[in-house]
Amino acid sequence: MTRGSQRERDRERAAARVGGKGKNAEDGLTPEQRRERDGKALQEKAAKKAAQAAAASSGGGAGGKGTAKK
Repeated sequence: MTRGSQRERDRERAAARVGGKGKNAEDGLTPEQRRERDGKALQEKAAKKAAQAAAASSGGGAGGKGTAKK
């Protein structure tokens, strides 16, 4: 009988972990609209990453990936 309450707690924890994240098929968009939205988000993300890479390469060598603590 004690296992039943454990299952319920596990379900609550799993639901809390997922939260509001995840895919939501009920967003009211058609597949075409979803593709456009996602494509635009990917382009913005790539542009932001390219800008950061350009800033890191022109910023000198301090604080880059090559620094290691000893």
